[in-house]
Amino acid sequence: MTRSALRALGALALLGAAAATQAHQIWIEQPAGQKTAIVRFGEFGENLREASPGSLDKFGRPTATLLSAGGDRESPARKSADGFALPFGAVRGDAIVAEDADYPLYTWKQGERETQNRYYPAARLVTRLEPQPPRLTLDLVPISDQGEFRLFFKGEPRPRTKVTLVTQSGWAKEAQTDAQGLVRFDMPWRGTYVAEVSVNDRSAGERPGANGPERFEGTSYVTTLTYVKADGVAPIPAAPTATPHP
Repeated sequence: MTRSALRALGALALLGAAAATQAHQIWIEQPAGQKTAIVRFGEFGENLREASPGSLDKFGRPTATLLSAGGDRESPARKSADGFALPFGAVRGDAIVAEDADYPLYTWKQGERETQNRYYPAARLVTRLEPQPPRLTLDLVPISDQGEFRLFFKGEPRPRTKVTLVTQSGWAKEAQTDAQGLVRFDMPWRGTYVAEVSVNDRSAGERPGANGPERFEGTSYVTTLTYVKADGVAPIPAAPTATPHP
């Protein structure tokens, strides 16, 4: 199955005719030499980063948390022209998690029936492949420096779920978590890897809204994990920069 098909699994059953941008993911980047990180929205493997004005403006209020030995630091992200800037970055041993719990609800129409549903994007940046506890509702965390990861959903290991590892060139590899939520990938190249996973939750719920409670009938969780590998084979160049959507 292709990488595009995996992303569709995170959208088709729940999103139906929703906008194509809802099949995107967010991921966290910290450019080399920079002291702060940025949350991107788009398609990493296609070199697509949505912009403002444009699809980036669909976001609600993304927040991020720096996880370090000195304690946690939470902050809202600040929208820029090509992402959401964070006031902090990760040094060796740190991690950053981010999520947008306020992404606008959307209507899914199936036949004559319309339902309100939620898209819940989240991301994790790690600087070491070492065991870490989950913090996000859908969270992929490293287990060892051998390319092993464990997937958690609502604090419990998530079995039999497809995960896709993507590089800047668009190369992608799929694997499925085992009964304990474990998955393993070879990572031969230097450079940035982004692992993508999605889970559709049919549980109904509600959240606070500007005009009162907002009720929804299901949630599509889409989460990524980013890791920059310092050694290995020279990476394949990234694809040409894709044009952001209006």
